[in-house]
Amino acid sequence: MTEINQNIIVLEEKVALLINRLKQNYLDIKNLSDELDKLLSIKKELDNDMLLLKEENKSLKITNNLLGSKEGNVITKNKINSIIKEVDSCINLITDIK
Repeated sequence: MTEINQNIIVLEEKVALLINRLKQNYLDIKNLSDELDKLLSIKKELDNDMLLLKEENKSLKITNNLLGSKEGNVITKNKINSIIKEVDSCINLITDIK
């Protein structure tokens, strides 16, 4: 009978240990989930910042080219030509309406 009691005590200790591990696992999952949410939020902010910086960089390149920079003159000329074509097509549409 004492051997059975000892086995039950050992079993109870192991079950208690497993329950403690399970609780710790839940806490770890919760902490990791919170950290993931924070990191995803930071990533989203950084992605938005990157897009803004890309747009600013693009604008600065165009401005720099318009101010006489040798770099990207072809790009600036192409951009101006495409704007002129758009204006011409708008003018053609307006004249067709009249």
